[in-house]
Amino acid sequence: MTRSVPFPQDEEAVLSLGRALRETGYTFTTVTPATHAHVNARPRNAEARSLRDVFGWSRPFRADLVPEPILRLMRVAGAITEDGPLLRPAIRFSSLDSELFAHSSYPPSATDAVFFGPDTMRFAAAVIAHLEARSRPVRRAVDIGCGSGAAGICIAKRAPGAEVVLVDINPAAMRAARVNARLAGTDGVDVRRSDMLRDVEGQFDLIVSNPPFMIDTAERAYRHGGGPLGAGLSLAVAEQAAERLAPGGSLVLFTGAAIVDGEDPFRAAVAELCGRAGLDWTYSEFDPDEYGEELATAAYDAVERLALVILTVTRPVIQP
Repeated sequence: MTRSVPFPQDEEAVLSLGRALRETGYTFTTVTPATHAHVNARPRNAEARSLRDVFGWSRPFRADLVPEPILRLMRVAGAITEDGPLLRPAIRFSSLDSELFAHSSYPPSATDAVFFGPDTMRFAAAVIAHLEARSRPVRRAVDIGCGSGAAGICIAKRAPGAEVVLVDINPAAMRAARVNARLAGTDGVDVRRSDMLRDVEGQFDLIVSNPPFMIDTAERAYRHGGGPLGAGLSLAVAEQAAERLAPGGSLVLFTGAAIVDGEDPFRAAVAELCGRAGLDWTYSEFDPDEYGEELATAAYDAVERLALVILTVTRPVIQP
């Protein structure tokens, strides 16, 4: 299996490639790695026959399949690897919120891969729904562990004039987020290296995050959550938000929760945290049963199901 390239180094070339691809009318809905593997394993899909096959399905292709200007940009960007007599793309583009987002090619096997998939789309939808429902303006927002930058860019599109900060510790993710912000026309988005909020000052009206929440034996940065049953990073985000939310500010956290004997340890920890900090919160299961294949691994031997959850935490406004 070809090892994925986390994200090309030449941001300008990737940006030009994204713009050229968008002009062709290209769109693609990225599926889970498991579905991707099933679909690509079909014999008829061994070789690309379209731009969607190349830039969405990451299938090997013959050079004459891709228009010469796009192929040239791929070469300049370093977004091609050799695969015997064929070429293989080292980047993917996915559709979300009427934009294209660049991210790592399939398979996302590198420890620092920039992941984009159905959870990205669910997370962005939760953030957009929150923005549509809130009555207070967003003046300052941050996306913690931004990855491709999708959620932060969705905020920037809906909160013109707001300071929107995207933070990550993965240099490949920072490159992707910078490219995607410019590709979406949200050039004012500020992409910074920060471990959580440690290198970012001040309070925020909106904090959003979709941190890794799995137990991943390979400890891939986009997937491994650490801590109890993979909840370590999610709890850390909630703890930092409790300290950094402005009055009236909210956290929207999209994550996973391991359910053990009918109980949700992550929810219990959140309840205790918010109670201590005097924060209002809501918690809902977006999907009660996802990633069921993980239950066959030793790490999840005590877990009966993995739920996708949305935690919203708000700091009350104290009236004088």
